[in-house]
Order: sequence, then structure tokens, then C-alpha cells
Amino acid sequence: MSSLVVHEREQDEADIERYAKRAKLDDGVEDSVAEIADNDIASQPSILPPSHALLGIPSPVAEEGQPLNFLEADVGISEYIGRGQAKIEGIIKQRFTDFLVYEVDQDSNVIHLKNLAMPESQKKEKAVTETPATEQQSAALALVTEAENATAKDNAEKGTAIASESNPNQHNATGQEKEPWPEHFNTSLSTFLDEEKVLQLRAMYLEGPEPPRVSDSGWAGRIPGSRAEDAAASEDISQIEEKSGRDERRGRGGRRGGRGGRGGWGSPITSKDTRTAFHKTIRELFGGKLDTETDTSGTTPEEGSRILVKWARKGSGRGGGRGGNGTGTSTRAARGTYPPYIHFTMQKTNRDTQDALGHLSRNLHVNVKDLAVAGTKDKRGVTVQRVSLSRGSKTVEDVWRLANTLGARRSLEDVMTQRGERGIRIADLQYRKAALELGMLKGNAFVITLRNVKVESTEVLNEAMETIKNKGFINYYGMQRFGTASVPTHAIGLALLKSEWQKAADMILQKRHGEHPDVEAARDAWLVEHDLDKALNLFPRRVVAERCILESFKKQKGDTRNVMGALSTIPRNLRLMYIHAYQSYVWNAIVSERIRVYGNDRPVAGDLVYEKKGKEDSQAESESGIEGETEKTEEPSKRSRKRYEPPQIKTLTEEDLDKYTIFDVIMPLPGTDVAYPGGKLGERYREFLRMDGLDPDNFVRKQKDYTLNGSYRAILHLPKELSWSVLRYTDPDVPLAQSDEDKLLSFDPPAVVNDGRFMALQINLILGTAAYATMALREITKTDTSSHVQTSLTAAAEDQKYRGIGSLAVEMTEESEAAVADTVIEKTLGVNE
Repeated sequence: MSSLVVHEREQDEADIERYAKRAKLDDGVEDSVAEIADNDIASQPSILPPSHALLGIPSPVAEEGQPLNFLEADVGISEYIGRGQAKIEGIIKQRFTDFLVYEVDQDSNVIHLKNLAMPESQKKEKAVTETPATEQQSAALALVTEAENATAKDNAEKGTAIASESNPNQHNATGQEKEPWPEHFNTSLSTFLDEEKVLQLRAMYLEGPEPPRVSDSGWAGRIPGSRAEDAAASEDISQIEEKSGRDERRGRGGRRGGRGGRGGWGSPITSKDTRTAFHKTIRELFGGKLDTETDTSGTTPEEGSRILVKWARKGSGRGGGRGGNGTGTSTRAARGTYPPYIHFTMQKTNRDTQDALGHLSRNLHVNVKDLAVAGTKDKRGVTVQRVSLSRGSKTVEDVWRLANTLGARRSLEDVMTQRGERGIRIADLQYRKAALELGMLKGNAFVITLRNVKVESTEVLNEAMETIKNKGFINYYGMQRFGTASVPTHAIGLALLKSEWQKAADMILQKRHGEHPDVEAARDAWLVEHDLDKALNLFPRRVVAERCILESFKKQKGDTRNVMGALSTIPRNLRLMYIHAYQSYVWNAIVSERIRVYGNDRPVAGDLVYEKKGKEDSQAESESGIEGETEKTEEPSKRSRKRYEPPQIKTLTEEDLDKYTIFDVIMPLPGTDVAYPGGKLGERYREFLRMDGLDPDNFVRKQKDYTLNGSYRAILHLPKELSWSVLRYTDPDVPLAQSDEDKLLSFDPPAVVNDGRFMALQINLILGTAAYATMALREITKTDTSSHVQTSLTAAAEDQKYRGIGSLAVEMTEESEAAVADTVIEKTLGVNE
């Protein structure tokens, strides 16, 4: 059988048949691709692009009650650099710490968490950052505990709840702490207001101009206080409302604290002199922080006018009125002296990048668009990267406290001794003048641990590793690009490109096998019960696209005809992810054909390369193009930037071949601004696109968001650094690598078991931008990296019998070891005598 059959373990019979059929093609059996395509079209599920038939393999078919599983070959991944080499069997990503990812910034620094303690804005306290980690934690504990005690004491004396990000205490001329609401305020205001209204005004003033926002029970991107809402609120905020007919303080249950209602006093003030005196009193007492406005709506001239009290548009900022010093001094002015952005390092565990940013935006009370990253990272693993925040009036201390939910849900001791909430930890906060943008990185560093490794000999292992070190690997787009569910993202992308709006929406809302029960129930509520409200209530925030579509339908009072409009409410980056997945599918398929037909050693006539002039600049821009393209028009940078110009491309002739290497060869992602390779490969591109109903020479769409410019990508990728070591272990639950957070929390490091029963291979490598580490691992293991294949390999692995045994197992006889292993399995399955 051909070496395309990439692993020897027993698999589902359908998978074996499909690989066998692919192998027959490689071995020269006379069945043509065209014949297989004709035979396959009739049975092809409509969810897959029609061009799937050109891949020369049968379409996957789901058994009843089983998921529709996709293999690498279904997205064009089929070839290897070292095809004839013996493989290294191993399991990828068995534990989260088996896949550690560290961003490499533009200065070639590998990003790590360095300091978990609360940062300091003041330069005089900068020395804290130079103390050892244990001293930092103690200093932070002392500092924040003191702040908490002061706040608690203040709250007890004043009888009011003050947000955790309160301003520094105000002081009078003698340096003594000044009462934020002195008694003479009550005396002066009682001339105009009854006791109830004075209490309302006091509560509003002490709470500050912008009360803490609360969750809107929506998805991560719909954080309360969007720019439009904030603009409206700044014009009419914090009015004291009539108690009758409305919830006078609906801030604790509403989206923004209910500060924008048009209210007034219990009865109009008929005397103009009294109204004038009241206006003057408010100005004098609050130093211009509060503003007054005459409201004649709903009254007659004889009845008089109501007086509205609100925070001044150019007031003191969040929490600025709590001091009430009557001078108009603004804490916002002090906070505004720092640069407009805060950068911090984020470690996330088993979270999508966008999901993690959504969680942070809710904790920080900001719109998710205020957060930016240089690149997206894998979900299944532990990843570290820099994040930028448009801080508004927040300081680094504010961000640290809010991100760690200090006081709200966690004590300081919890923050400094336990892992971050929901797998997210931030550290190393700094002020910066500019935000991060997609593509502002040089790559990623990985520490990858393969478990249950089996290889013929150390020589074979070293040979396989040297091959990838010196020859690289095929730069495929990995399976993460196409989703892990039974509805592939590239199929949705094709529907969007063809303006098949209803089909795209149906696929997004379609049921998927094995989803979380809440999501499954939500889909049933919509697809089976047709209950829009119930579905929206059940869908978690993380299910972004589905919620957007249904929320759009709800705004249309249940009318589902404007599907295109509903799709347009999905965040642009997510919509573009679908169509970029289709580009990646075509790219994978054509590159596989290039390697299969022409080999992987040298360029051939018709290949594309960058022109030598400016090659490095062009390549760097294009490598990040498919991700960077999603950001180019989303939120244009205020900084002046050079206008994008497509890179200069050269089609090689026979005379050019000695001037270039295989690492110079690039392939286009389909779009309006790219050239296709010459000869059969160029025609193959057009064949794929035409079969899918697209015009290869016209990717312009009426809906500009779906117009693809295209870009280029090198067909091979050579690791910048690569090293490896062999470890031993017995218990598969024992971590063999440690995250930055666990190191800083002084958790026990991985235990080395020199005489462990099983072998692990730990790989350290650095890859450039847009390269997939899983594709490097694929080259090493010669094994399909599809999630369901890896899951089945993990379940069948020998080391699973020893879960929970730890190092004790190595000291047992084979008989007692087997007995303990059986006991562990019984406990795992819930079998009790």
C-alpha cells in the first residue's frame, strides 16, 4: 500500500477505504481523477464545495448518529517532504501544556509572562518591578490590601458603595481627608429639594459620572457602551429622575446604569428666581462638575419648568465627582497624562483568541474593538501573546484589578495564588503610544510534547527531525483553519462568495454533533421549535455568529427574509474568516498537486517567486496578508501608512531556475490582485474555481466585504530554530512542560521520571508568521492531524491504562502493574464493585 496511508492503527473502515482509493491514484492505477469526480458528484453532500470531487477521494458520509468527520485530504492536505522515511508515532496535544505557544514580537523577543503583581503608574515606584517574584507578590498584597481597607472604611462611613477604581482621596488645605459630601451640601440643597431628592443627588454624585457597566447578556462583541451609545450618553447623562412611573435607579439592572432617562423634579418650579438660584447653587457646590438644564417638556408656562441635573459634558471623568472638593480638579486630567494605550501580556488556556478578548472586554467594561492583538493563537493549548487596550481614562492599576476581578469575585490572595479566572491571566502592563495591529509580529515559539512516542531507533528519530530542520515542511493551512465541527468553514465561505445568503445562514445555524448541551438546546429551540427568544436565551455569548443572525431577526420582529443583512451583523473578522478558509482550501489543493507532480527539491518553469528587489518586504507583507486583510478596513489606523501595493511577482522560465531555490516558490490565494502560475497548475486553479461557480478572473463583489484581493504564500516553511529531547513518563496525566503562570505561582514543576514506561518527544521550534506548528508535527509523525483522528489515537494509546498511577508504576511487577491499571480504568469508567 502507498505511503499515503499515514498510520497503521485501525481506523474507521470508511477512512481506510478513502485513503486506499487515494493511494491507488498515487500508485498509478488507471482510474482517472475525472472518472472518480464523475462517480463522486452524485453522492457528494451538498455541504462540501463541488470542487471536492477534483481531490480524487470520496466525500465523507456520516453514519446515523455519528459526526461527519473530515480528514486532512478533504481540505487538500495530502503530501509530505520526507515521504519515504519511517515515521515517528506520537500523540499531539494530549494535555494543554503539551502545546505551549509564545509570540515572537517585531524585535525578535519571545513573549513570556514575567510579573503577576499589580503594576504601578508612578515612576518612583518602578523599583517594585525589579524585585524577585515572591517579593513582588508580597508588595502587591500589601499595597492592594491597604487600598481595600481604606475603601471599606470609607464606604462604612459614607454608607455608599464606591467602585473599585475610585479616585485618590481628596484633601483640604491642611492635608486632612475631606468629606466628599459635607453636611453643608444637604443644608444648601434642602432649600430647593426635599429629603428624597437630596439623597438621589448624593447617590448619583458619589457614584461618579459613569457607573460600572454590567453584562448585557449578549455576546462578547456587543459590550454595552458602544461608541454611538457613549456619544449619546455624554450629551444627556446622570439625570435625577421622577420616582413615579419608572425605576428611578435602574442602573443596577440596566445596560449602562439607566443614566440617560429624561426626568425631572416631582413638581415644576414656577418661580424663575428660584430656578436661577438653584442653577447657581449647583455650580458653586460642585465646581462645574454637575450641570443643570431647564426642561419645559410636559408643562405649561403657568406650571413652571423642571430642573434636570446631570454630569457636565466636560466633567471630571469616571469617579471624578466623588471627592466633591468644589474646585473642579479632575482625576481624568491626571490619568490623561499617560499614553492612550495599555499593552499587556495575556496567557490563555483552551480559549480562542476572540473568545478570550470577549471575556476581557466584559471584565474591563470596554467594547471588544478596544482590544487588539498582533496575531491569533491556537485554542487547544496554552498560548502567550501581547494585547493592546485603548484605555480611555483607565490606568494600568485599573486594568489589572478589573481583569483579575479583584474584589468583585476574587480576593487578592486568590489572584496571587491561583490560576487566572477561566483560563486567562494578564501581566506586565505598560503604557504605549499606539495600538497593536494584526501582523505586528515575527512569528511564534513553540514547546510541543508528543506522548506515547514509538520509533524504530534513535537514529530514525534524529533522521526525521534533521529532515524537517534542513528541508522544512509543506506550508499547508492546518485543520484549525477549517473548523473542528461537521460544518467546515470553507463551505460557508464559498456560499458567501456566491451570495448564497440563505445557504450560508443555514450552515451557520445547523446542528453539529457533540456540541455542548446548551448550544444543542439553543439550536433545537430555533430549528425545531422556531422559538427565537428561547434560542437567544440559550445560546452562550461565545457562539457569536449564531447570536448575531438571530438578534438581527429579532430586531426585524421575527422577519427572517433579510438574511444578507443578518449575516452582515456578524463581526467582519469572523465573516472574512469563512471566505479566507475557502481560499486556504484551494491553496492547499493546488500546492499538493505541485509537490506530487513536480517534487519538493527545486523550482520548475511556471513557478511564481517574488522579484528579488524588495523580496523580503513583499514576503513579510504577504505572509500576514490573509490575517492582516481582515483588519485593513475594519478600523483604519489613524497613523499614516504607506498605501498597499501588490508585490512584484515573477513567473520562472528555464533560464531562471538556477537563481532561485524551492523556498522562494510561492502560490497565490485566489483574488483580484494575484497572478496564477503558468502551465497546468494555473489551469488547475481555474478548474477548481469554475467548478465551485466562481470566476477566477473576477472576485469583485457588490458587497465589498466579500471582495477578495488575494495574497501569496511560500509553499515550504523552514523553521527558524529547532531542537528536541527525549523524556520518559508513566502517568499520561503528569505534565511534562509548565506554563509561565504556573512557574510564577511556584507550582510544582514537571517531574522527570528517568525510568518511565513511555517515551515523549519534546520539541522546541520557532516558526515565522502564518505557519502552522501542527503541519510541522504532521511532517514528523506522518499522521493525520484531524481532531477526531488524534482523539481516537489518544483513546487507544497504551499509556491511558496508567492514568493516575504516576511514577509508582515503574516500581511494580508486570502483574501488579496491570492490576493497578485495570483498577484505574474501572474508576475512570465508573465501574464499582
